[in-house]
Amino acid sequence: MNQSAALHDHLPAEFESKPYKQNRWKKNFWGFMFLVPAIIIFIMFMWVPIFKGFLYSFYTVDFVKGNTFVGMDNYARALTDPDVLIAVKNTLYYMLLCLVIGFWVPIAFAIAISELRKFGGFVRVAAYLPYVMPAVVLYGLWRWLYDPVGPINALIGSTGADQIAFLTDTRWSMISLVFMETWQQFGSGMLIYLAAVLSIPRDWYEAAEIDGAGVWARIRHITLPSLRNLILLMLILQIIATSQGYQSQMALLDGGPNNATLTYALLIVKYAFTRLDYGTATALGMLMFVVLGGLGILQFKLNKEDD
Repeated sequence: MNQSAALHDHLPAEFESKPYKQNRWKKNFWGFMFLVPAIIIFIMFMWVPIFKGFLYSFYTVDFVKGNTFVGMDNYARALTDPDVLIAVKNTLYYMLLCLVIGFWVPIAFAIAISELRKFGGFVRVAAYLPYVMPAVVLYGLWRWLYDPVGPINALIGSTGADQIAFLTDTRWSMISLVFMETWQQFGSGMLIYLAAVLSIPRDWYEAAEIDGAGVWARIRHITLPSLRNLILLMLILQIIATSQGYQSQMALLDGGPNNATLTYALLIVKYAFTRLDYGTATALGMLMFVVLGGLGILQFKLNKEDD
């Protein structure tokens, strides 16, 4: 019987007999039943809101007088609002800064830690600690660091250079937020890259060392090529994540100064909870959903190719 079951496990689906399929369904019935609550929760809290958001994007939402169908008016208002163009530009600028400033930091740290012969565990923990810092503490800490009389400006002033208005100068506000978020977020990405680096066969590095390859040569010819697929996947994930960024922009500057940190997701929040225009907010959300859905499909295809 065991051999027969093992044989059935290796048969293609078209060769499986109907009774065997029924037996397998009965055998896994309770396993499927344990999945039902998770599926129901996923539908209720993910797909139902998405479907309702799609419907509300065609209505003027009024919780007192009731909803009024307006067709494509919400989309027309969203596409003609000058703040939307500003928010799109700021979001693209924010995404670019996160790629230029923050994307390579976890890769560099992961490679550097993998090359350490001592204190590797301590450095991993120290690099990850900012990620677990509560947001309220994080924003309070960096508001103090960026203060005109804070430590960073005190250090700049000691060199004789002019102080920088990190949070009130439109040229520096978004850059300052990206530096803060890079410091907080790089630890989680570093652990992912570090796991990938440590999975590279050690024989390759030993062979390269025997051939006289130095550290930079090993990184260039072994480590980075081995991480290529992961780097591409993490790039797409970061683009998706940064396109939805709004928390730090809202908490520290509320989109200011002069709308310099007004991102697309923050504008949606303002439409919904400040202007109370839920119809236009959902229309903006659906436009973002379409764009991010395309990126999600691309990510799925890349994952499939990796498998």
